[in-house]
Amino acid sequence: MNALARPMRLGLFLQGAGHHVAGWRHPEAEFGGENLGLIQRIAATAEAGHFDLLFLADGLTTSADAHPSFVARLEPVALLSALAMSTRHIGLAATMSTTYTEPFHLARAFASLDHISGGRAAWNAVTTSYARSSANFMRGQHPSHDDRYAIAEEFIDVVRGLWDSFADDAFVKDKARGVYVEPGRVHTLSHQGRFFTVGGPLNVSRPPQGHPVIIQSGSSGPGQRLAARVGEIIFTAQQTQAEGQAFREGLHAQVREAGRDPGHVMVLPGVCPVIGGTEAEAKALYAQLQGGIDPAAAILLLNDRLGHDVSGYDLDGPLPDLPQSDQLQSRARLLTDLARRENLTLRELYYLVAGARGHRIVWGTPEQVADALEEWFRGGAADGFNIMPPFFPTQFERFVEDVVPILRRRGLVRGEYTGATLRDNLGLPRPPNRFFPG
Repeated sequence: MNALARPMRLGLFLQGAGHHVAGWRHPEAEFGGENLGLIQRIAATAEAGHFDLLFLADGLTTSADAHPSFVARLEPVALLSALAMSTRHIGLAATMSTTYTEPFHLARAFASLDHISGGRAAWNAVTTSYARSSANFMRGQHPSHDDRYAIAEEFIDVVRGLWDSFADDAFVKDKARGVYVEPGRVHTLSHQGRFFTVGGPLNVSRPPQGHPVIIQSGSSGPGQRLAARVGEIIFTAQQTQAEGQAFREGLHAQVREAGRDPGHVMVLPGVCPVIGGTEAEAKALYAQLQGGIDPAAAILLLNDRLGHDVSGYDLDGPLPDLPQSDQLQSRARLLTDLARRENLTLRELYYLVAGARGHRIVWGTPEQVADALEEWFRGGAADGFNIMPPFFPTQFERFVEDVVPILRRRGLVRGEYTGATLRDNLGLPRPPNRFFPG
């Protein structure tokens, strides 16, 4: 599909202390991980900019030396339910694990969020990469990478089946007959699979969207296969336009093989914009952020992304050859390719990763940032972008106030919301009920 046949999609990746590892130290930065008032202000800014969705990542472990955004944060579905009360149009997306959650619990949580928000919920289905997460759950040993994706395949099928428990017209509420729910319009799932046994039906009526929008963010082979089968928004990390084009074209080929329409699958790479009034100002801001990096924190972040401890190697030497990690496979490959292509030392690589954890960093004036996004969009490398400000709220406000109007003047983003639900605004079809078609 021609990129301009649809508007550029914009998501806000809301991370309380910012996406740059030192962003929280900037004088203008405010801390939003558990600050509902600030998060509501940020959400209002995103909605004023007609962003398609606001996204909250999540993790299941913590430590005192973690990034400030990860040390303590509110449970995302609970937080989004609160934001549903102070927003009207923007989509509300959250991460929840298929490895360390139960399908019934997750289906109920997101169906509830969809009802509370009037049809604006989206679920980022992740498999949870980190083995340390297992210590907080009664699951035994952390599953291997491929097993996690096998679990996810069945988990998502169960969740979608539970969302279809009730026909859309099941709740007749007929006072004369004394019938609240038509018995023949309720389906009991009775799922018995390799990993899950789930009875059903779900104790929440069918969501306004039919199914909340499903997001997928795995770029490994199994991750792309899952995305091609069920994903509607795909979060990814790419460093070059050519990589973005190849990823999107390859994914669309798999989508077609799965019998789906590539026009119903939107690829949104993460982008960290560092914006200044002039190019020199933006460059100085980026240098200021880089100067605030704690090398010890940066090397820990690189270890996390590579899945290996590289602190014992020569930091001014090249990235060593490392075996494939069972943790973040696609991100490790991206960083390895980047280090080889740019001939980066380990020290240079960890400073770069500290900027946006492997996502693309774009710095410059509002015009230059808009140019960078437009080039990828027109070039078929993206259907839109997941915006990752280095710190909140001022850098995000600059994006909405200065970059979005440029994109709008160029006819790339819309000037108003076009529907009542997230699916309406994204141009995605409402899924038919598999048990009650028609």
